[in-house]
Amino acid sequence: MQRAPLFEPFQLPCGVTLSNRIAKSAMSDSLGDGTGHPTAQQIRLYQRWAAGGLALSIIGEVQLTADYAENPGNLVLNEASDLERFRELARHGGESGTKLWLQLGHAGALAYAPTSRPKGPSAFNLPGLCCVEITRDEIRQLPEQFARTARLAQQAGFGGVQIHAAHGFLLGQFLSPLFNKRSDEYGGAIANRMRPLLEAVEATRAAVGPRFPIAVKLNSSDELEGGFDEDDALKVMAALDGSSIDLIDISGGTYFPGAKSASDRAGHGPYFLEFARRARAVTSKPLMLTGGFKTRAQAEDAVASGAVDFVGLARALVLEPSLPILWKADRKPEPLFPRFSDAPEGGVTAWYTMRLAEIGADKETPDFAELGQAIRNYEAGNRSRTEVWLRHFSNESGQSKE
Repeated sequence: MQRAPLFEPFQLPCGVTLSNRIAKSAMSDSLGDGTGHPTAQQIRLYQRWAAGGLALSIIGEVQLTADYAENPGNLVLNEASDLERFRELARHGGESGTKLWLQLGHAGALAYAPTSRPKGPSAFNLPGLCCVEITRDEIRQLPEQFARTARLAQQAGFGGVQIHAAHGFLLGQFLSPLFNKRSDEYGGAIANRMRPLLEAVEATRAAVGPRFPIAVKLNSSDELEGGFDEDDALKVMAALDGSSIDLIDISGGTYFPGAKSASDRAGHGPYFLEFARRARAVTSKPLMLTGGFKTRAQAEDAVASGAVDFVGLARALVLEPSLPILWKADRKPEPLFPRFSDAPEGGVTAWYTMRLAEIGADKETPDFAELGQAIRNYEAGNRSRTEVWLRHFSNESGQSKE
């Protein structure tokens, strides 16, 4: 078979061209300063990824407000933000022809409790999941919140946005029968559960115009019994096919208590490739697949097969920020992944997060840091940023946690 066109350009429906088929998928890098603004370390991280040959780089979990952040290191972009600090991130992360997008996030029921009062589609009081129910009026405000942050992203010079409807965060919670027990127009049938997502897409497009890329990150399934499944996911895909979005980023898994995230699952290949093949039958939108790509051959085969148009890499790019350039030069087809035994829940994510901090400081080494120390450093960073967050946002009007 002819090798895949990993390094051929691709034009999105809005008219924007991406230089190749390799994307840095969204990760929560936890490198914000605690006030919702970028740091020099974070700017350097995305600058290094841009220099590594990516076509597309997506900053994870950029919050619409400070009320429901996933982590105190998240960015927050709204009218209270210092837009010039975001412009600097957009400039450097968009060097070398890389398109830098913001993933628009709202953690909902999974909001970081020390800085939030979590709210989800339905109330829960379970170990690891305690939230109140979001009101209908608050749901109706969501589309304009997504639109507002997307408009500011455009003004700051970012190349596009991705609306986050996966991994158990708010829009994904609405999609999932496990999270969403509502009996109003936002619950029950999948047509109702997808309503907040479709309304967010429509409002965002109206805010940014026809030429600005909008993507959606969508689970293939929650991978939990009774949760959002592949049949419902295909129905959402079909609905998105009639929208103005430019790309669907397919992933899977959720952070529902006791569930494993997609990034922590075992396996040797792309996790959701078979679902992507099914999705081709219901949508003509460009598709990106995130999860499980570890080698160049896997990435090439996925694109060559026609199942997807883009491959989303995350942890591979934490281990080797210049991987696209190395792949193009036929070097380092497979990064060396660390192996951790008996890692506590969230421990591997903490290790990779601290590796991101090392890259942003230009201090990474070929040796893998000890897991326990990485977890301690991660937790200390969260404690420090939580203190800053609470001081800063308690003084911000319109940022109440109530």
